Amino acid sequence: MTRARKQSNSSLGSIRIIGGVHRGRKLPVLNAQGLRPTTDRMKETLFNWLMMDVHDATCLDCFAGAGSLGFEALSRGAKSAIFMEMDKSVAKQLQSNASILKYDSKQAIIQQGNSLNLLKELNDSFDIIYIDPPFNQDLVSPCVKTIVQEELAHCGTKIYIEREANGSVLQVPESWRVIKEKSTQQVIAQLFIKD
Repeated sequence: MTRARKQSNSSLGSIRIIGGVHRGRKLPVLNAQGLRPTTDRMKETLFNWLMMDVHDATCLDCFAGAGSLGFEALSRGAKSAIFMEMDKSVAKQLQSNASILKYDSKQAIIQQGNSLNLLKELNDSFDIIYIDPPFNQDLVSPCVKTIVQEELAHCGTKIYIEREANGSVLQVPESWRVIKEKSTQQVIAQLFIKD
């Protein structure tokens, strides 16, 4: 049983960077449980929304997984991205992919551990925050709460939230205003700005 699980965890899929300096580049991704990279179509929509915001931005990817959003942002000229990932082997793969793309440890910062705890250790606010956790684990609300408590969003911060369409009702602070929204049968994607 353990061997089968280990094997499935180490088999590779891939994500593709769709814009910027690494456009078209494929990166290996572990097929780990709960890992659900943002689809190319949704990613394209998101980065069209963020077109004027990514260059020189500081980004925080709260549930990095395959690193699809953080690497896309870096490829499009973001100043830095923090990738938070619970799974050790997935975090190791993120580090490896950062090296493949030649990002140093100030540009691509990989943090392994529970995101809700890691968020409490940050001292800065960010220009763009991605909240795209594994589905059906009720992680969005506590993540939003922690971001507010730790003051990780400043005036003008863009916050992207991707969650399951059949999940619980999302409560966000009054100062977060929805500026873009897209939904499918499975997924609700929203972009907020902090006023």
